[in-house]
Amino acid sequence: VQLQASGGGLVQAGGSLRLSCAASGSIFSIGVMGWYRQAPAKERELVATITVGGGTTNYADSVKGRFTCTRDNARNTVYLQMNSLKPEDTAVYYCNARITRWSGAVVGDTRAYWGQGTLVTVSS
Repeated sequence: VQLQASGGGLVQAGGSLRLSCAASGSIFSIGVMGWYRQAPAKERELVATITVGGGTTNYADSVKGRFTCTRDNARNTVYLQMNSLKPEDTAVYYCNARITRWSGAVVGDTRAYWGQGTLVTVSS
């Protein structure tokens, strides 16, 4: 099982970016998905999470009203639409998903998986 994130890049303040993260491999089910970020010399922090049905989302106060997290369960993909970007949003963004995998012909374990990170740089 792996998560592949994409969509990062360089954008001016006030601009927008859309991150995507697709899960692949021997997947039985995917639970909560989300995004975290880590700025230079800072701890990794939660940005947004979304439940299986997409009915419940949770956002960091710093991104509320600017970022929107959605998912496409048919594609095992989670998205992060980022609008009105600020220089302080500059960070490496990591996707996260709680995945139950197949283990041969039986249901295997459930654990959290991380994507490889995608860099978002917002210039002032």
